Amino acid sequence: MAAKPWMKLDNAAKIYPAAKRRNWTALFRLSAQLTEPVDPVALRAALESTAKRFPTFTLRLRRGVFWFYLEHIDGVPDIQRDVANPCVRMDLRQNRGFMFRVRYYENTIAVEIFHVLTDGTGGFIFLKTLVAEYLRIKYGTVIPRDAEILDCSEPPKPDEYEDAFFKFAKGHTAPRGESSAYYLKGTLEKPDVIHITNGQMPVDILLAKAKEKKVTLTEYLTAALILAIDKVQRAEGRPQRMLKPVKICVPVNLRKFYPTHTLRNFSNYTNPGIDPRYGQFTFDEVLSAVHHHMGIEVTEKKLNAKISTNVKSESARVIRLMPLFIKNFAMKMTFKFVGDRQTSSSISNLGAVKLPPEMEQYVTRMDFILGPLSRNRVIAAMLSYQGTVYFNFTRIIKETVIEREFFRFLIKQGIPVRIESNQIRETDE
Repeated sequence: MAAKPWMKLDNAAKIYPAAKRRNWTALFRLSAQLTEPVDPVALRAALESTAKRFPTFTLRLRRGVFWFYLEHIDGVPDIQRDVANPCVRMDLRQNRGFMFRVRYYENTIAVEIFHVLTDGTGGFIFLKTLVAEYLRIKYGTVIPRDAEILDCSEPPKPDEYEDAFFKFAKGHTAPRGESSAYYLKGTLEKPDVIHITNGQMPVDILLAKAKEKKVTLTEYLTAALILAIDKVQRAEGRPQRMLKPVKICVPVNLRKFYPTHTLRNFSNYTNPGIDPRYGQFTFDEVLSAVHHHMGIEVTEKKLNAKISTNVKSESARVIRLMPLFIKNFAMKMTFKFVGDRQTSSSISNLGAVKLPPEMEQYVTRMDFILGPLSRNRVIAAMLSYQGTVYFNFTRIIKETVIEREFFRFLIKQGIPVRIESNQIRETDE
């Protein structure tokens, strides 16, 4: 199937063009560390091959009368040397209109993607396919292809283009309102300075701790982050009645609930948390709150009601006929006054990464990093690979208090943590 000359933005992507600012673009980063230094010539060839299989990535953002839309671009973006501060704002004009970039440094291949194109799952399929193509071109390695490592000799499939929100929304809606949450203060860094703190933890020990508490690994770490943020808020000395809820945004991959191979955005979220005005919470109490919240909210019916609300709003006649400049202003205000205000931070978990043996022998590590959000000043993303959880904090303030409290708590639970920071590594830029 040939690439479409233009496409509509999917339902989740529509907020991002309105929300982006001169110093902020909603980016996320995925990377793979190899056994040998990256050959940029082979990487360029791999990108050219991969891009033909992912025409949903070779698109530029265009402004229409009623909506933004996506237009196909020939070629691929230039390969870039990596920098010490990942996920800084992407200037689409300097990137020749492309909404993703491919970077390399020593043994690492990384992609940084504007959320308009896809979510973490779609981005990860792109990265794994790119690395597989690189290994094929560089070493002649034959790597089995499947739904997550695509065969670049095949044409794109029609269902990879679909807006799955519209396809699966059932119509019954849910209210959007939620209480605003506590947000972290701190000394803001310059726009081009982003702190990444990586904690590496053994999967087996973390899973054993979570199993002991009868919760999932995501619930265990979410509760630990809530407890860390609650401690920071209380240290500010507010009266208990003035404390704000502490809530964490946890994205949910909707592909687990619906039969789709879309490579576009198809995720939603839920916001478990506690209300500190009720008193001091123990870790077990926070775990219980998170576990039961997830059990109620992360179901097909609840999630469908949420996506149906968004689809219904977009489909309303009065919205469809509203000129873009009015829509843009309305979405910008919605994002500013609702958006991240409902949560104190976020944790996005891509889960356990499995690669075929033919590929795994070359890949020593994988990472997932969220770019800064507009209001949440410390956020987190994670995945596990070859027995290790790689947990990455992104921070845009100077103070390190959240990471310290979070990792200290886990260490006290008997979980060993190895910590790295991007501010230690130096690059050519």
